[in-house]
Amino acid sequence: MIFDRFTALDAIGPYEVLSRLPGAELSFVAKEAGPKRSDTGALGVSADLPIAELPDPEIVLVPGGEGNRPLLSDDRVLEWLRSAHETSVWTTSVCTGSLVLGAAGILDRKRATSHWVYLEGLRSFGAEPVDARVVEDGKVMTAAGVSSGIDMALTLAARVAGDQVARAIQLGIEYDPEPPFDAGSPAKAPPELVELVRNLEREPAPSRRA
Repeated sequence: MIFDRFTALDAIGPYEVLSRLPGAELSFVAKEAGPKRSDTGALGVSADLPIAELPDPEIVLVPGGEGNRPLLSDDRVLEWLRSAHETSVWTTSVCTGSLVLGAAGILDRKRATSHWVYLEGLRSFGAEPVDARVVEDGKVMTAAGVSSGIDMALTLAARVAGDQVARAIQLGIEYDPEPPFDAGSPAKAPPELVELVRNLEREPAPSRRA
């Protein structure tokens, strides 16, 4: 599910993995069909279907991005997520997409993760925040910030199609990261850098329990 001002890699990273699952039929959906711009405005992705036309997806994925804050109180979106979750095989999120799952009531009494800046905000939805790149609790799978969506999608691919298929997808996209800096988490980055990023991030809008 996409929306205006979504974080591009949150959606496109998992797309690159999940679109390679054998027999996969993948659709970008939104509240209304049409192009949605990323949070920088530089990239557009087209939602081919409105959510109303895809009531029962087997896998649901909600990305993050500042544009998802209005969704925390959007009854149409939250009701669609609740309904889709009833019949889904997997319900997933990347980054602050977990806030939207939380607002729909899907994370109540579940372990979940999000971008580290917003992680503690999951408590307001009845979730138990977990500092990990990928967290599974039943059929709910959540990923931490942005790049961790690729890890989540590969984990999901293994659950759906087996480890060998997931490994083949990982090799096919040459996902073998060697970051130039060891600063990819607040546990590794110097405190002044953590504070800088924390200040640059916008706090989420007031939460609303579904």
